Parts: sequence; structure tokens; C-alpha cells
Amino acid sequence: MSSSTEPDTGAAPEKGAKGTASISSIAAEAGVSIPTVSKVLNGRPDVAADTRARVESVIEQHRYRRRRARHSSRPALIDLVFHEMNSAWSTEIIRGVELAAADERAAVVLSELGGEHRPRREWFDDLLARRPLGVILVLAGLDDEQRRQLATRNIPFVFVDTAGEPPPGVPTVGSANWAGGLAATRHLLSLGHRRIAVISGPTTMLCSRARVDGYRSALEAADVVVDPDFVRYGDFYVVGGYNHGLDLLSRADRPTAIFAGSDFQALGVMRAARELGLSVPEDVSIVGYDDLSVSEWTGPRLTTVRQPLREMATTAAQMVFSLARGKRPPNERIDLATELVVRESTCPPRVP
Repeated sequence: MSSSTEPDTGAAPEKGAKGTASISSIAAEAGVSIPTVSKVLNGRPDVAADTRARVESVIEQHRYRRRRARHSSRPALIDLVFHEMNSAWSTEIIRGVELAAADERAAVVLSELGGEHRPRREWFDDLLARRPLGVILVLAGLDDEQRRQLATRNIPFVFVDTAGEPPPGVPTVGSANWAGGLAATRHLLSLGHRRIAVISGPTTMLCSRARVDGYRSALEAADVVVDPDFVRYGDFYVVGGYNHGLDLLSRADRPTAIFAGSDFQALGVMRAARELGLSVPEDVSIVGYDDLSVSEWTGPRLTTVRQPLREMATTAAQMVFSLARGKRPPNERIDLATELVVRESTCPPRVP
């Protein structure tokens, strides 16, 4: 095959948004060969960084968009990307995506970014080479260049429970975190608690801040002063709840109730209470968040805010499939409702 022949990319003829750009014209303008442009489009690693940047610049300048082939021998793939996986929480997300993927006869490629909120270059090149139908990012994001590269290749993406505020026009699925924090705190207030602490997740996460905002709003509406020492930010894991729980419950003016921003953190608070000889809920009421299966097996069973994780994931996957067919969703931001589930870990505070 001569170098002037465009390689078979498995896609329909490729032109820009206005039908003026092709692989050939991009190669000529960037001063590279046609196979080099194909390598950049397919995420191949064997392209020098400055060459890749030059080709990407020309692609972006012409608003080049690859058209997906009507018939392709490649398997239908959905990339599901977590910034970090933690057993039960992540399992619910995976199940939700797989339910939608099964209906579409698509396979799910699972990835973890090792706690990072942005994919590394090597991982992103591998994703481009796979050419999935779409990408779902859970508590993870993309930089401007990565978003442009996915758009160029007609690979739609949807965020689930974004770490930060998503850029305009990016489809996002989440839950009503502010309302969840409000409901949890109102429940404790209705039982008569006034010294209520909160242990949320990292301050860098939008959902974490929203739950604290709901907590603050409930206290302020009840004319209860928010004690800054009662507002804590953990890590959404057991250890975060345990460490902050020990500190809070060791105080002379310890809280009579704690709203933990995840069920795992609630488990940590329960352990801290036991080690300090405190009874749940008689000495301290505890509310969790998520309503994972473990909340039914704690002693006592955990009062928690149900976050519809599986439904969130299914909704995100359905949005990806619609986008892959060229259909924009009527709403680009979807927040599913949360629900307070009252069990045995909360009761009125002891009378002094």
C-alpha cells in the first residue's frame, strides 16, 4: 500500500463538520503522512508529542469529526471509568451500567484511575485505540484537550457524580445531594437533637460539599447555630468516619448525633462509639448516606439516605447510547431523588 492511500479505520468516509476536511487534507496541512494522522486519531502511542500536538491542532481548527461506521466488525464497548473503586458503592454503579449495556448487547470495559480525577496520557491513548461507543466517568473528569479529542472521534461521554462543576453542555447524572443532607439533618432535629455533627467526604468533591450545605440549611432553618468544630471532611471510607468520630465523641461537649456522608463513614463512627463505651443510638444517633446493603446488617441497623446508585448508572449508560446514535438528551443534567430510610441507629437524645 502506498503512503498516499488512506488506511482502513473501520469508519465511514471522514470529513469535517462542513465537509471540507479529510485525513488527506489534515495530513497535508500538518506536514505529516496520512498514516500518522490515522495513528493520532486511533490513539496510537508511537507518535512524537510535538507531532501529535500539531495534528490535534489542525483537527480542532477544522472541527473535524469522524463518522461512525454503519456496520463494523468491532465489538460494541462502553468504557466505565472510576477515579477510585471501593467495593459495594462501585458494585452498584457497575451493575447499573451492565443492565443498560446488556439491552444494547454491548460489553463494559472497567478502569480505575488510582485516585486521580484526570486520566493519564497513556490510559487515554489506550481508550482512543479501543474506539468505544462511549465513556462513563465516575467522580472523574477530562481536561479540555481530552474532551476535544473524544468529540473529534465521535465518542460521547457522560459524567456520574462529578468531582467538580462540569463544563456547560456536558451530560451529567447525579443525585439530590443537598436534599439528602437536608433530610438527614431534619430527621435528627425532629428527634430533638441540637448538637449535630457532620462528617462528609473530601472538600474537593461537589457531592460532599452539597451534603454539608444541606446540613447547614437544615440547622439554620431550625435556628440552630452551626458549630464549625462539628463540620468535618473525611474520605468517604471507614477510617475517615472512625478518626473524626473518635475526636468528636471524646469532646466534653460531644454531639448527640452525627450525620456521616457515607455508610462506610457511619460504620467508622459506630466503631469509635463502641470503643469509647457509648451506645448507639442512646448516647449518639448516627445517620449514613447511600443505603448500601451493609446498612441492613449493622448493629443497630443504620438509618441512612438512599442514593439511587444503580439507577444513576443505568441512566448514564442510556444517555451514552442515545448520544452514540446522534440524539442529544432533553436534559443534560439529571439529579435523581434521594430518600431517607429510617432504621434503628437514631432516637431522641438522652434527657440529662
